[in-house]
Amino acid sequence: MSITGRCYCGAIAYEATGAPQLSLQCHCRECQYISGGNPNVAMVLPLDGFRFTRGEPSTFKRSDLESPVTRFFCSHCGTSLGTQSPKRPGSMIVKVGTLDDPSVFKPTVAIFTIDKQPFHHIPDDLPAYERRPG
Repeated sequence: MSITGRCYCGAIAYEATGAPQLSLQCHCRECQYISGGNPNVAMVLPLDGFRFTRGEPSTFKRSDLESPVTRFFCSHCGTSLGTQSPKRPGSMIVKVGTLDDPSVFKPTVAIFTIDKQPFHHIPDDLPAYERRPG
């Protein structure tokens, strides 16, 4: 499977090959900050099949956390492109809104529902966990 995507202004583009490892909705408070208030919808893709094909993203990593994620974003338009997490080594977590064809996204799980807001929607048939499943 080949997946392509880009930021809003087109300065940064990427391509990923390989089967998605996971497709999720994350309702944690941190993701609500990054998404503007909604759950973060993302696909976890193999890092060895992921590459930026145009431009170089800026990165951000919180300095006050013991094991922070690295966030990739476009410094021109501000689009959040993806994340690398120490909890998912060898993976790139791509924001679904950046996909050229977002219809490939089919969520398989909702996580951190403990932080879910009343206006968040979880489909009835989607497995949901208060935190990360064991």
